[in-house]
Amino acid sequence: MLATLPLLRKTTFPALTRRRIDTLQVNLGYRCNQTCVHCHVNAGPNRTEEMDAATADLLIDFLDANPAVRTLDLTGGAPELNPHFRRLVVAARARGCTVIDRCNLTILREPGQETLAAFLAENGVDVVASLPCYLEDNVNAQRGKGVFEASIAGLRQLNALGYGRAGSGLTLNLVFNPQGATLPPPQAALESAYKQHLGEHFGIVFNQLFTLANMPIQRFGSTLLSKGRFNAYMDVLQAAHRDANLDGVMCRNQISVDWRGNLYDCDFNQMLGLTTDDASGRALHLRDVTAAALEGGTIKVAGHCYGCTAGQGSSCGGALD
Repeated sequence: MLATLPLLRKTTFPALTRRRIDTLQVNLGYRCNQTCVHCHVNAGPNRTEEMDAATADLLIDFLDANPAVRTLDLTGGAPELNPHFRRLVVAARARGCTVIDRCNLTILREPGQETLAAFLAENGVDVVASLPCYLEDNVNAQRGKGVFEASIAGLRQLNALGYGRAGSGLTLNLVFNPQGATLPPPQAALESAYKQHLGEHFGIVFNQLFTLANMPIQRFGSTLLSKGRFNAYMDVLQAAHRDANLDGVMCRNQISVDWRGNLYDCDFNQMLGLTTDDASGRALHLRDVTAAALEGGTIKVAGHCYGCTAGQGSSCGGALD
């Protein structure tokens, strides 16, 4: 795989300082039941990295010691494949935290996951589900043959449990990624199109659509390099940068944790190996810090950060304006 970090290090992206940490975004491992073209994690069925019990215990200890952290955002790979996923969900909910599951939908139909949807509903987990388009051909082109059909089945399963329905208290948000080296369209208009199409054709409802820009790192970045489109995509991102989006980027209020417990300013930095460091330059681990100690720290930036500030802006919660 072609590395993009050497091309991203030299940047004019503005300096950023961390604010109060209220969200812990945790990558439970890189194993996934899908292999997607746009995946910034390079996840897939053959990846073996996953969080162990001791590190999961550290996460729970961190929540106990840092009550200002009110959200546990679980991602992967497919985070549900980690054997400690359900234990972490139960522990975080028992402590009053919001729990987000970054779900690819097809995992709901995997052998051994027959009770997953019911478990998520019983524990009031917010589901953020990836569905990069509402058209079958586009989804299958990006994520693999049969993924759209399995995703629709997963959405129907979640709807049947109350997800996305008014008054249920069960939040179901969808995530859109562009098909290639372009910026996402306006989020509000695309959300309306998703709701109309999925409702009319499949009877599916959901709360919100999040539009995310594809990051020029890992699998997607390597593809851009191999096709000679990397520099052109970077030009698109930089030309569309808006300073107003800097206030809302996700790294300002959250910290990213990898499967070993190492800290990063965001999930994208994690994939590039850009660790969160102390004043002496030593890479930090979850056991080393408190949320309060991280406040005011300098965030590591590189060229890929323009992916979060281009156009409407892009974060784990969708467009920023």
